[in-house]
Amino acid sequence: MTPILEELVERVLGRVSAGSTTAGSASAGSASAGPRVLLGLTGAPGAGKSTLAGDLARALTERTGEGAVAVVPMDGFHLADVILDALGLRDRKGAPETFDADGYAALLARLRSGGTRPVYAPGFERDLEQPLAAAVTVPASARVVVTEGNYLLLDDPRWHAVAAALDETWFVETDDAVRRERLVARHVRFGKSADAARDWVDRVDQPNADLVATTRGRADLVVRLDG
Repeated sequence: MTPILEELVERVLGRVSAGSTTAGSASAGSASAGPRVLLGLTGAPGAGKSTLAGDLARALTERTGEGAVAVVPMDGFHLADVILDALGLRDRKGAPETFDADGYAALLARLRSGGTRPVYAPGFERDLEQPLAAAVTVPASARVVVTEGNYLLLDDPRWHAVAAALDETWFVETDDAVRRERLVARHVRFGKSADAARDWVDRVDQPNADLVATTRGRADLVVRLDG
């Protein structure tokens, strides 16, 4: 574990300790044991949010045990292509208006309330470029839920309830040239030509990134992944 990741893990565990009313880690499948910590990771497309979420989840699981940490992506609340076509938004896929923000906020509120049964959240299938219902399990034993997405701190009424549901939100950033090349490579990997991928980054991803940049000052912490 890198020193920075260790510091971030300790920050989350401090949150858990401050809010927990029970000793020890919950085991997978047990009833809800104390309040959950909901951590949001936001930042521009390609900044490394998913990578950091995965690294945090693995490191936290090593410290707290299996079933104590879950990752829920905002991408599960993409509107399906059939809906985007009906709304005339297919060529803006990935912009704020192409997500079910209300549904996302409702899920976060449900996760915050805890309970004794697992919660099933939607995921996103990159090969299909479509949301997938009930693809992510959040066990009742989960003490930490990490959620990541571009618009967690967006100053828009549809997104305010998302920010309000989170205990902390971190803004993730990296070198802009690296971020753009990651996006191009991602689009190529999932079927676009190199020219089409660069056009999409310029026309869709970068305007979204510029919008997300305006939310940086609302974050509780800024995490730079390039050192």
